[in-house]
Amino acid sequence: MELDPRLHFVVATAIIVKDGKYLIAKRAAREKAFPNMWTVPGGKLVTHEYRELPKSVQNYDGWYGLIDWLVRKEVGEEVGLEIGSIGYVTDVVFFRPDGYPVVTLSFWAPYQSGEVKLGKDLTDHAWVSLEEAKDYDLIEGIWKELFIVDEILHVRQGRGT
Repeated sequence: MELDPRLHFVVATAIIVKDGKYLIAKRAAREKAFPNMWTVPGGKLVTHEYRELPKSVQNYDGWYGLIDWLVRKEVGEEVGLEIGSIGYVTDVVFFRPDGYPVVTLSFWAPYQSGEVKLGKDLTDHAWVSLEEAKDYDLIEGIWKELFIVDEILHVRQGRGT
């Protein structure tokens, strides 16, 4: 099967912060990419899920704020939580084992409310410090993203440079 080089999956993830800890979750064994590895909540942008949402601008076939919507939807579906304002962390592009390229947009947000209730694609969760996260089999790059958020939080609290 020939893949169209112009097509990509778009994924958005959220590093959720609560009381100085970060929420990580373990992916199910059946996942195509990174089975049984620990990550942060997130998911793919899927056309049929947003096609019926109201358009952002009259007479314009487009949606502003769709990634914010996606992050909140995925956090709700995957871990059952509500989050506060999201902030950008970084982006990464990689190829899945089936050859499809994935553009992942990483965000962070403070915990707002709810109890963790894992969705069907996750098997476990933990609230961890940056140091504790090193003890988990994280997807490559997740620890670095946690580190970036930790730095952002330290600067906001006046402890950074």
